[in-house]
Amino acid sequence: MAEINWDSLRAEAVLAMQKSYSPYSNFAVGAAALTADGRVVSGCNIENASYGVTLCAECSLVSDLFRTGGGKLVAFTCVDKSSNILMPCGRCRQLLFEHSAPGMLLETISGIRTIEQVLPDAFGPRELEERS
Repeated sequence: MAEINWDSLRAEAVLAMQKSYSPYSNFAVGAAALTADGRVVSGCNIENASYGVTLCAECSLVSDLFRTGGGKLVAFTCVDKSSNILMPCGRCRQLLFEHSAPGMLLETISGIRTIEQVLPDAFGPRELEERS
C-alpha cells in the first residue's frame, strides 16, 4: 500500500464536517477514507429530530463509497467541529469493518491502528466466506 497522506485525508474530513447537519447536538462530525483504488470518500453526521434515525458520519461515508463505485476502505479518519481526531463508536467500527480491506488503517486519538486492533475478534464478510 502506498504511503497514506494523513494530513490530506484529515483535510477532506474537515471539509465534510463543515457540511454536517447537527442542530440538536451541535456536535459536527466529518469522516474521510481512502479506497483501495485511490478514491477519497467522505461523509458527515446528519441529525434528525427523532434522534434514533440520525446518520453518523461513517454511515454517510459508506453511502458515498457505494455512490462512487464501491470497493474497500484502506485508510480512515474522523474529526469533530474543532478538527480534533475522533475514535468511531463500536457500531461505526463494525460498519467500517464490513467495508474494509484487511488491515485498514484508522487514525485514532492514540495513533494509527488497524481495523482489527480497534475491533478485535470482529465478525464480517471475510469470516462468513471462511466458514462457508
